[in-house]
Amino acid sequence: MQLSESQKKYLRGLAHQKKAVVMLGNQGLSENVTKEISHALAFHELIKIKVRVGDRKERDAILEQIMTGQECLLIQRVGNTATLFKRNTKKPKIQLPKT
Repeated sequence: MQLSESQKKYLRGLAHQKKAVVMLGNQGLSENVTKEISHALAFHELIKIKVRVGDRKERDAILEQIMTGQECLLIQRVGNTATLFKRNTKKPKIQLPKT
């Protein structure tokens, strides 16, 4: 799924008021955390996660692993907080603006 810049900007605006629903610590990306991210994306479509692991390269690697495994898009990353989006094909909740 590809999003235009205007759609990403719209999603960033929606995510601004949201709190992180999943937090990763020193244990990294476990199977349970992966399941929780999957459930949160299916229910909310747009979530924030906090990745408090090592340095920037480790965080980037974990985010890449999450995006690949969940087939979601990284909308924004500010420090330790990442905003992810995955369209729920059965029951979409977020109406994206036209491109």
